Amino acid sequence: MKASQINVVLAAVVLVVLVLGYEAEVSVAAAAVTCNPSQLDSCKQPILFGTPPSKLCCTKMKQQKPCFCKYVKDPSLKKYITNPNAKKTAKKCGVPVPKC
Repeated sequence: MKASQINVVLAAVVLVVLVLGYEAEVSVAAAAVTCNPSQLDSCKQPILFGTPPSKLCCTKMKQQKPCFCKYVKDPSLKKYITNPNAKKTAKKCGVPVPKC
């Protein structure tokens, strides 16, 4: 095998390892999230009244994103997660609203 072919094969192997490693990291991170709606306390004002979200709110929203579908299934939380201000807050924080 020529040196250029070896480099192409090596690059492909490295790419595959990086992609697989990233996917594993994402799934581990999602699994490590503790779903706790009180973590979104810093988002109360934006969700209830439409005020701009704070940096802390956005950080917490990003952390709790894997839990949103679980919250939607909870009758006591659904009205907060699905209201228009919650969707606006998520958008302002760069958090896509999941389709559950």
